[in-house]
Amino acid sequence: MFTVFESPLNVLHLSNKILVAGLVMLLSGIYGAYFYNGHMPIALLVAMHALTILGPTLLKIGYVMRLLAQYRLRGPRLIPQTA
Repeated sequence: MFTVFESPLNVLHLSNKILVAGLVMLLSGIYGAYFYNGHMPIALLVAMHALTILGPTLLKIGYVMRLLAQYRLRGPRLIPQTA
């Protein structure tokens, strides 16, 4: 299972999917919790509010994974030392 994380290109693709999923969760949670005017059961309302927390969490995780994958793809850069 952890062989997926060995390739930075695989991590980059996975991070893009996590970012999209987080954005969809956040936007659907905001719509369901704050803008939907119809009747919904309390459990669904609680779930919509939970999505407004879980969505940004996935966004943050996906963004950090993306940064790490791009760093690994770029490779080490040598910084010239000045006198």
